[in-house]
Order: sequence, then C-alpha cells, then structure tokens
Amino acid sequence: MSSILKYVSGDKTIWAIAALLAIYSFLPVYSSSSNLEYVVGNGTVGYHLLKHFVMLVIGFGIMFLIHKIPTHYFSGLSLIAMPVVVLLLMYTLAQGSTIGGANASRWIRIPFLGIGFQTSTLALVVTMVYVARYLSILKKQEAKVRFSQTILPLWVPVLIVVGLIFPANFSTAAMLFSLVLVLCFVGGYPIKYLLVIVSAGVLFGLLFITAAKAFPDAFPNRVDTWVSRIENFGSDVVDPQANYQVERANIAIATGGLFGVGAGKSVMKNFLPQSSSDFIYAIIIEEYGLVGGLLLLLTYLLFLFRVMVIAHRSERSFSKLVVLGLGIPFVFQALINMGVAVSLLPVTGQTLPLISSGGTSIWMNCMAIGIILSASVKGGVPNEVLESEKNPLEILSEQL
Repeated sequence: MSSILKYVSGDKTIWAIAALLAIYSFLPVYSSSSNLEYVVGNGTVGYHLLKHFVMLVIGFGIMFLIHKIPTHYFSGLSLIAMPVVVLLLMYTLAQGSTIGGANASRWIRIPFLGIGFQTSTLALVVTMVYVARYLSILKKQEAKVRFSQTILPLWVPVLIVVGLIFPANFSTAAMLFSLVLVLCFVGGYPIKYLLVIVSAGVLFGLLFITAAKAFPDAFPNRVDTWVSRIENFGSDVVDPQANYQVERANIAIATGGLFGVGAGKSVMKNFLPQSSSDFIYAIIIEEYGLVGGLLLLLTYLLFLFRVMVIAHRSERSFSKLVVLGLGIPFVFQALINMGVAVSLLPVTGQTLPLISSGGTSIWMNCMAIGIILSASVKGGVPNEVLESEKNPLEILSEQL
C-alpha cells in the first residue's frame, strides 16, 4: 500500500472518499443491473459490471494524471477549452437523434469506442474553471467592478453554454447556471449584477418555453416532459403513468426500513427502468436501509467538508475558487439525485456521482476531483503569474 501511496499526492481524504465510493458502487450496480438483463433484456449483469469497472479504471486514470498537473495550468487551458466546448455542444444539439419518442440530443458517439459522450458534463467542468479564472482576475483588480466590462468575457460565454444545453437537458442547464451564480457570489461579484443576470436567465427560459410551445416540432417532447414532471411533483392528484418511477422508488425506500432487506435482495430494481443510474439511491436504501442511505449521504458531506478545508488553505484566489467551483457541483449533483429518489425534488435525470453506472459522467467527475487534488498540493506559482491576462497561447507555451 505504501508503494502505491508514494505516487499520489494531494488530500488523502479526498482520495479515500473517491476510492470508497467507487468500490462501494459495485454492489448496487451489480444488483440493479439484473433489471437490465432479465427485464429490459439489455446485456448481461456481467457485461454491465465489467463496463462499470472499465469506466472507473479509466476515470481514476484521468484523476491520477490530472492531479499531477499544477493547478495554474488549468487557468490557461480553460480559455482554449471554452470554444471547443461550445462547438461540441452545437454539434450535439444539431445531430441529436430520437430515442423512444424523446429528443435525446445529449450525447455524441465516440468513434471506435462505441459509447456515448454527454458533452454537457464536460461543459460543466470547463465552465466552472473558466469562471473561477475570470473571478480571480477581478479580485486582483483594485478598481470597482463595472457590469459592462464583465458581459463579454464572463456572461456571454456562460450564457452561450447554458443556452446550448438548455433545449435538450433542462436540469443540467439550470444546475450549471445556478452553480455559476453561487461561485460568482462566493467570488465577490456584486449581488446587484447577479440579480440582473438571474432576471435575464428567467426571461430567456420563459421565451424559450413559449417558442417551444408555439413550434412543438422543433424540440419534440422536451418542454412537455419538463412541465409534466413539475406539475406532477406539485400536484395532489397522482398520475400513475407519469409517476411510475417515483412510486416504485418510494416503495423501495419504504421496504428498506432501518437496515434494509440485504445486498442483492431488492425487488423494486425489477420495476425501476433507471434502477442502476437515476434511481440507484432508492435501491441502496431498499437493500441497506436508512442506515446505509445516511452513511452514503455523510460520505458526500465529508467530501464537501474537505473541499471547504482545501479552499480555505489555498493561498491563491484561483485555487480557492476552482476547488469550490468543482467540489460544490459534485456534492450538489449527489443531493439532487438523492432528493429525487426520496420525492423531495421532481425527476431531473442527474446520476449519483461515482455510484451510478454510466460512462463519461464518471470520467468528468474524476477530472473534477483530479483538479481539486491538484489544488490541494502545496506550492505552485504566485498570483501574478496565475492571474495574468496574456494570450492563452502564450500562457500554454510558458506553462507547458
């Protein structure tokens, strides 16, 4: 063990939490994947377990490589990555196909690998790093921040990214927009300007929904899906068809009791179509009870605590902001997934980080953790180098 640990650096607790979540994930994924084999008829349990293992191995490989890169490198790289992300989102939105009657323009196929890549997950990581960089530059300036000077370099790229995600993935777009606002608040961006941005975002959303209602063929089923989910969540009248997964998740949680029915003994996994991804937390509670569910929740909260500690100890403003900008979304996504499973939130489609079976979402979570680990390593370059406004190519040539 000591021979392995000498190759890793950064916060050991973050490493331990990530490893613990990954190892634990095999139990619920193995159990819930039986639904995909015997009910849905999509591959075998062994296939899905092997796929999950491969995704985690690649993810931890990404995490290891990323955590070896000094944090200030990501400042310049975010400037290069933002245009790439915008192009990927445009391509994803344009080539979206229809699966089961629903607009599924969230993924692009990776050639030769045969797996889907959800570009919005990459967009979230890159956007949060980009915003952290810009806010660190603002903190360096002694002059009072003017709203007009932040529109083009900050808000235009953010709103473009959110706008491209919004038509096909409302929950991720709303989460990204909210997290950017939180990071800006933490970074000292004037509250009065944030209220202007919030108003503009709400107005854009209403205009889009109105346009989608007027031209339903442009985005088939998406707006109707959002509206029905919100209406069913807040309505006293239960629609059995619309609330099918929510009801099964509630039954699973009620069945679990305090200590659960035991590993692999879940019954509701056979009736939940998304038992290995969106509703895996309900299966965890059914099999391991309220105790198991609370322990998992406490694990994510411990991760958040370590993120706060790392941010507090960081001497550079970019490091502080990028740790918060990537750590909070990780935990926020977990809380959303849990909230949906226990009927505190409407169905959103957010997975449980490092637990749910999936593909590129695991990789992007590992990338985010890798950057956090990089920031937790002591040392680095001073703010003057980090927060320079040089051309991104100059930054890359100097840093690489």
